Amino acid sequence: MFLTISTTYEPATDLGYLLMKHPGRAQTFSLTFGQAHVVYPEAEAHRCTCALILDVDPVGLVRGKSALIEHYVNDRPYAASSFLSVAIAEVFGTAMAGRSKDRPELAATPIPLEATIAVLPCRGGEAILHRLFAPLGYQITTQRIPLDPAFPDWGESPYHSVTLSATVRLCDLLRHLYVLIPVLDNEKHYWVGDAEVEKLLRAGEGWLAEHPEKVLITARYLKYRSGLAREALARLVPEEQSEDDEEQPESEKRVSLHQQRLEAVLEELKACGAKRVLDLGCGEGRLLKLLLAEPQFEQVLGMDVSLRALERAAGRLKLDRLSRAQQRRVDLIHGSLIYRDSRLNGYDAAAVVEVIEHLEPDRLPHFERVLFEFARPGVVVLTTPNREYNVKYDSLAEGDFRHGDHRFEWTRSELAAWAGAVAAKHGYRAIIKPIGEEDQDVGAPSQMAVFTAEEGGDSPEAQDS
Repeated sequence: MFLTISTTYEPATDLGYLLMKHPGRAQTFSLTFGQAHVVYPEAEAHRCTCALILDVDPVGLVRGKSALIEHYVNDRPYAASSFLSVAIAEVFGTAMAGRSKDRPELAATPIPLEATIAVLPCRGGEAILHRLFAPLGYQITTQRIPLDPAFPDWGESPYHSVTLSATVRLCDLLRHLYVLIPVLDNEKHYWVGDAEVEKLLRAGEGWLAEHPEKVLITARYLKYRSGLAREALARLVPEEQSEDDEEQPESEKRVSLHQQRLEAVLEELKACGAKRVLDLGCGEGRLLKLLLAEPQFEQVLGMDVSLRALERAAGRLKLDRLSRAQQRRVDLIHGSLIYRDSRLNGYDAAAVVEVIEHLEPDRLPHFERVLFEFARPGVVVLTTPNREYNVKYDSLAEGDFRHGDHRFEWTRSELAAWAGAVAAKHGYRAIIKPIGEEDQDVGAPSQMAVFTAEEGGDSPEAQDS
């Protein structure tokens, strides 16, 4: 991961005073996820360049934790991401705050600056890069980096080599990069909580409130946590109303798509009369919390492959504060949906909410057997994005998925075909339902498959085995 900052202000070597890093000395800084190196490839009176080289340790990130192969084999060591933002804040924190002990007047002065990011992911295409940086006065030069010239069928690369040029204060450049790099990547390597709102407001002071893409920036920076985004926007522009807070009757207030999914799944589980329910891929426990609020559900089991997600679910449910009777109703377990697990047997229903698209397509047969053949709950309620609806999202380029970790996204016909085949193979009936407001041409943003076991016991495969 490689970032350079250059200036032609004379004497250009004053850049060292602003960054608090001497041009004549290479320095190394230890970070929680690797090391950052600062060197000066050039340090002349007419031009000076400082390079920040970030060496991310992908193995160290997951050491001691349960991890999948994609946690080790990914683009994090070389693509600009939230790791680079953290490094900027840690290594250039004084400069980002606009302070300079030796050149305070220069720190407050716009000077000609040029920043080059060697590999910058632009989730949503090159257009979103211009939408984010052009309103801030930058001249933008880009060059697309192919995934692999030998394999053109791999699709269009989201990676670009990017150079940004403007006459700005150094602190402003650093703040823009700090916020907008993870926004372009559309991902963060750490948990996004209330503290992120404060970070965004500090780094966005003086520019974010006036930015035409402030809603998009806020949503992506806060990983689409709508409550945090509303708080941030309300504090950014207190005299205006954000897009999600338009004046309307309480009964008609906009409900997030994810909340609509959870409520749709909850209604299906209630309607089928289930008392013992699995939440597979339970994540942070949002559905579990809704299930525990319903006396109908006597036993609820949440399973996830991520230990961190299970810890957050325990915090969300306040397990340590529940009464003993409530504690007996819920359990959280660590496990994978592609391995047979006897702990999943004997449940009336299972929910699989926005999980299946995170599996590699070649692992779907394993998932099908684990759930429909071996665990075999009476009802399975599964939701997944509708790929056709992606054209309605301005931030998504053609062919992009809604999340960087999605391995596929199905059209309505593809889900129907898969659900029908699974149902026929394992002795279920399947129906497909839309979730969210339907568009006449592309349908609803999410889709739900509801599988109900046929009368007569075991699946055809189980009977043959």
